[in-house]
Formats: sequence, C-alpha cells, structure tokens
Amino acid sequence: MLDFIKVVILGIVEGITEWLPISSTGHMILVEQFLKLSVSEDYWNMFLVVIQLGAILAVVFLYWSRLWPFHRPDDKEKGVYKILDREKFIMWLKILVSCIPAIVIGFPFDDWLDEHFYNYPTVAIMLIVYGVLFIVIENRNKKTKPLIRSIAQIDWSTALMIGLFQVLALIPGTSRSGATILGGIILGMSRKTASEYTFFLAVPVMLGASLLKLLKFGLLFTGYELVLLATGMVVAFFVSIFAIKFLLKYIRTHDFKVFGVYRIVLGIIVLLYFAVTTVFA
Repeated sequence: MLDFIKVVILGIVEGITEWLPISSTGHMILVEQFLKLSVSEDYWNMFLVVIQLGAILAVVFLYWSRLWPFHRPDDKEKGVYKILDREKFIMWLKILVSCIPAIVIGFPFDDWLDEHFYNYPTVAIMLIVYGVLFIVIENRNKKTKPLIRSIAQIDWSTALMIGLFQVLALIPGTSRSGATILGGIILGMSRKTASEYTFFLAVPVMLGASLLKLLKFGLLFTGYELVLLATGMVVAFFVSIFAIKFLLKYIRTHDFKVFGVYRIVLGIIVLLYFAVTTVFA
C-alpha cells in the first residue's frame, strides 16, 4: 500500500512537471530520493521514462482533432472529400524532422547518459542554469514581437533547430519542454506556438523513448510491477490535462520568468540540502 501511495505522488509530480518548463525527469529523480519504491534499479529506470506515456496521452486526448491527419472519405457533412489532411500531414513531417537530432544523439548514448547524469548535482545545476536563461531571454524579448504565431508558419529549418534544442534535454534537470519552448522563443515563436509545438513533439519522442526502455527492461513485469506502472500513468494522465490547460491560460498574460525563478530557488535548495546531508552523514 505504501508503494501505491508513493506512485500516486510520483504520478502527480510527473503530470505537473512534464508540461511546465521545470523538468519532469529532474523532479522525479529528486522525489525518488525521499520516496523510494520497493523495486529493482532496472525497473525504476524504466518507470522513470514510461510513466511519461500517461502525460503524453493527455496531449492526444486534448488535441486529437489537431493531431489526427485522416478523414473519412464519406465525411460530406463537413465538405471533406479527401482522406489526408495536407496541413496536418506536413505538420507531422516537420515534427519528425525535429525528432532526428534526438534519435541520432539520444539513442546511442542513452545508457551512458543514465550512468553519468541521472543524479541530484546534475539536476540542481541544470535547474539553475536554465532558470537564469529563461529570465535573461524573456527580458531580452520583452519588446520583441514574435514572427511565428502558428505551427503552420514553422519552416523546415526551424523545425530542425527545435530538434537541436530538444537534445539539450537529454541532461536531466534541463526540461524537454523548457528546452524546446526556450528554443522556440529564441527562434521567433510566440509562447503559445512554442508551447503547443512542444506538446505535439512530445508524442513521438516519448513514445520512442518509452518503447526503448520497455525493450531494454524486457517486458518481464510481475503483476505488482505492472499495476504500479499503470497507476502512475493514469494519475499522470489526469493531472497533465489540468497542467496543460493551466499553462496555456497562464501564458496568455504572463511570461516564463516565474518558472525561471522557481528553477533557481529549487536548484539552490537541492544543492544546499545534499551538501549538508553529505557533511553530516
């Protein structure tokens, strides 16, 4: 029962932090320091990634009409006589272009990154570094009008550049959404466009990452492990729905500096906490 309570808390943390630019993986690593599950290290490494599928499904649920590129050929009530929606199909091609850097760089170094960077000092430092960057970039762009106000306006080179920014998130504590949103703003996107493109880009990226982790784990789940994972995913799904809606409403009238401040404060607290516990251990 204690493990299930911990998984619910982890699902809540994942659902909130996956979409806010504050690093879901970083928060999960930090929370795990205090809420350790009674599972193997291999299972935990898999759980850390696959629980994000619940959050990803929230995007599919909320944006289905904008993501699904096919029509019924007999859908005459809407005046649709073609099977494929050209605009959505091109959007998915651009998203695939954005995925290329993560595939080329992320997959070969997955194990190495896990071994060397999945720890609290890395998370804390990245929280602080990107917190500072959010504040600096938002201040720089305060009087700059975005040039790209819709996903349809994103060109192929911009899509590739977003993919390169996404690679930065391979280091825990960076935040995948934070890196791509920050990159989008730098490249001239509006906050809303950068955020929505980040949501859509997460679908193939996290599906691929989850599949990779599942294959490495071997799909040899016990019933207990399967229920734990399913519980975390379901909680993350429902919490993500509220987190996504909150973020889109928030950025209508606010910038991302508050998240930068949060990251800096949390990073400093984490460094101080573990420095003190190390000294007195």
